[in-house]
Amino acid sequence: MSLLALQRDFRDWLVTGEDSAAAALGGGPGTAVYQNNYRTALVSSLAETFQRLVLWLGEEDFEMAAARYIDARPPSSWTLDAYGEDFTDFVATLWPDDPEVAEIALIDWTVGQVFVGMDSYALCAEGLSVADWETAVIHPVPSLLVLPIRTNADEIWQALATEETPPPAEMAPRGTALLVWRQGLEPVFRRAEAHERDVLAWSAAGEGFAAVCARLADTLGEEAAVTTAGTLLGRWLAEGMIAAVG
Repeated sequence: MSLLALQRDFRDWLVTGEDSAAAALGGGPGTAVYQNNYRTALVSSLAETFQRLVLWLGEEDFEMAAARYIDARPPSSWTLDAYGEDFTDFVATLWPDDPEVAEIALIDWTVGQVFVGMDSYALCAEGLSVADWETAVIHPVPSLLVLPIRTNADEIWQALATEETPPPAEMAPRGTALLVWRQGLEPVFRRAEAHERDVLAWSAAGEGFAAVCARLADTLGEEAAVTTAGTLLGRWLAEGMIAAVG
């Protein structure tokens, strides 16, 4: 048997754990050590990525979910960092009547992705002095992500992160979304304000600040639209959410 064939057979056995696969390798009882190490490493990797979910579910339920995920979704990437990519959707199928579970997992995953995301400098207020507001487009930092949520998973997550008693799960107002980005080296998130999600989406699509104000004016009126857009822009600058305006 070639080395490549042996490696493939060994991987197949690690993934399936079937006796027939172990027999093909000529393995005896000692091969179970490798199977146990494989699964333990994957569970530990998931627990490290989804720390708040572990606290919310408890170790027993989390390890049950992780074990089922390992059986259903063996790793396919060269790095374990990517292994939890589908875990949020998977736990949603295990707790369909508890939507906060999947959303806590989603926040865990997103915070991790934002932490390792592309570096960029945040624009300071002085950088606005040369902007032509008739054509200027707001460019958020590349780490910024918008997460629609249906529950108070963000409040639960924050409480767990600070070792406080989490609130009971409940549904969030319709249209609630989280903004997740990185301030320096620190991932942060908060709920989007009224109209903030729309303004960010329009800006990300390349619409200029003047066009964004015109869109807001359709529902808020011209004066309120300018005030709202200006207030949002000021907050984004203060929070390090803007990479450039131009």
